[in-house]
Amino acid sequence: MSDSDLIGSTINENTGTKNSGTVSDKAKRITAPKLKKLLEAALFVANKAMSKQQLRQTVLVDYQVSQQALNKALKALQDDYQDRGIELVETASGYRFQAVVEHSAELGNLFQERAPKYSRALLETLALIAYKQPITRGEIEEIRGVAVSSYIIKTLQERQWIKVVGHKEVPGRPSLYGTTKAFLDYFALKSLAQLPELMPINEISLVDIDSLAQDS
Repeated sequence: MSDSDLIGSTINENTGTKNSGTVSDKAKRITAPKLKKLLEAALFVANKAMSKQQLRQTVLVDYQVSQQALNKALKALQDDYQDRGIELVETASGYRFQAVVEHSAELGNLFQERAPKYSRALLETLALIAYKQPITRGEIEEIRGVAVSSYIIKTLQERQWIKVVGHKEVPGRPSLYGTTKAFLDYFALKSLAQLPELMPINEISLVDIDSLAQDS
């Protein structure tokens, strides 16, 4: 019986092995069309990105759904929203619907509060952390050639874009900074590998991170 007819087997996400039988005595089977509609509805009403695990633990908790069937349904949804005003994207935290980038300027008129404009110094600091992490404040200052204000670090931490990931084993044990999952989600990135190609520091803030910020 194929996924398109009836989905009745599951795959252990930790081991990748197939589980025969049922997830539980009360687990129900679900057709592929219904699965796709259920996922679409869940992701549409969710106020945040949802991972496959979160989908399984919430809207799919009562159903038997194989990993292959889940992947296939999500891919079908992404295909359905090609060339539309909104798209289904996968970020570091999971899947979410969002407006396509090309309409960001017009859609901005819907909101009274304008997106914050960040200084060149803040964007350069964020870019260096994103590309060079883990990195200390002193190393950022050495590359930029100027001091990094505490306000910039505080702002980035308040936005939950960066965090302390450790301490460098040198005198004083300065904090090492890295980006967060929230940083990836904000810029609609699944991983750091999707960052634009690294450019010279005098261009990074204007071409890479700044452009991402305007698109998000």
